[in-house]
Amino acid sequence: MNSLATSGIELVDGSRIAVIGGGPAGSFFSYYTLEYARRLGLEFELDIYEAKDFTKIGAAGCNHCGGIVSESLVQELATDGIVIPADIIQRGISTYTMHTEKGSQVIHAPSDEKRIAAVFRGCGPKGCLDKNVKGFDNFLLGLCREKGVRVIPEKVTRLERTEEGILVGSSKSEPSRYDLVVGAAGLNKATLDLFREVCPSFGLPTETRAYISEFFMKPADIEKSLGNSMHVFLLDLPQITFGALIPKENYVTLVLLGTDIGKEVVQRFITSDRVSACFPSDFPVERTAACQCYPYVNIKQGQHPYADRVVLIGDSASSKLYKNGIGAAFITGKAAASTAVLEGIGEEHFKKYYAPVCRDLDQDNQVGKLIFLVTRLIQKSPVLKKGLLDLVGREQSNPGSAFRMSSALWDTFTGSAGYRNILRRFLHPKLLMGLTRSTVVSNLPTLHHKS
Repeated sequence: MNSLATSGIELVDGSRIAVIGGGPAGSFFSYYTLEYARRLGLEFELDIYEAKDFTKIGAAGCNHCGGIVSESLVQELATDGIVIPADIIQRGISTYTMHTEKGSQVIHAPSDEKRIAAVFRGCGPKGCLDKNVKGFDNFLLGLCREKGVRVIPEKVTRLERTEEGILVGSSKSEPSRYDLVVGAAGLNKATLDLFREVCPSFGLPTETRAYISEFFMKPADIEKSLGNSMHVFLLDLPQITFGALIPKENYVTLVLLGTDIGKEVVQRFITSDRVSACFPSDFPVERTAACQCYPYVNIKQGQHPYADRVVLIGDSASSKLYKNGIGAAFITGKAAASTAVLEGIGEEHFKKYYAPVCRDLDQDNQVGKLIFLVTRLIQKSPVLKKGLLDLVGREQSNPGSAFRMSSALWDTFTGSAGYRNILRRFLHPKLLMGLTRSTVVSNLPTLHHKS
């Protein structure tokens, strides 16, 4: 037996587990926990507490997410036996269109393995009339139910540590004792504060405000204006690090990431020439959002998200900076499940086997901050933007190209690769030489005119 398990804090046949939060992180943890238990011949009683109903449209079933799933995650899930049904996917994204004040450039997926899928987390925005919309989160919860998970549609209001385990009390039920409690409540501060009662060393994640809205459009208009391309914008606008339009079946999702985005920032973005040009000329984008919110996003992981019999995962602990939050939910949820079932549920178990996964995400995010700093410098420089567009354009028009800049940008936009991997590629001598040459050559007339 593993030496760390001598504390006796481990899951055994019949152990009870409570997962607080039924989004992707909570579902991935639950699915893999029961899968690992099955392989060991163990049976657990696992409850997911989730007050939202993901079969509802609008806020009642929404988890405040742009709804992008990378092809690499789709394939990883498929390897583990989780196949996302075609009717969950709103649209397959095969290209990115990068917009700057100096022009636009289409970037094709470097390979079939790099494509992405657009989904709804719930069953569509407020006012959605399509009763056939199926959400990603409810699909994952369904998989958990098939494995025997009990989903309790109640809000947790109490967590208390006892000698026998952790008491979980909800808005409608008396407290129940569990051997392990998992925090997958995103950035819900009220719930995270409850976890500080049973996980005293836990420090809340650092967050910032983003913006998400949904625009209803006819499929024919979406196809004509946006196609199967995700449109990203490198515009010199204050507080915006990343802006994107994501086409779906009959909605277009607008996502803005940056620093404490508010109404004025949103207005400047949607009324800019480049963004307006992506909609039909008679489409009043500034006043037609069917659904909108200003969710918080994790920009720095929480500290020490574990204790004896307690572990926090997903946005409640560690995520990917600005990108691929569903991918981070998968990584942390699976790692916590593996630790709990195969190693133990003591603080030292999570410190040795789970914390390194969170630390790796955090270290990668530090590199990501550097990349977005450079991106911001490019956003502010007309000269660099022109050089970037020229380099990407030459790569995309040359089938024999190494696509160094195009593939690095693709992974930056999608989050399909780690930021350290992306930085190494950005620093490739041939890429740097190519960007320098493109910047000089594409700006020669301008520079000559200024002189």
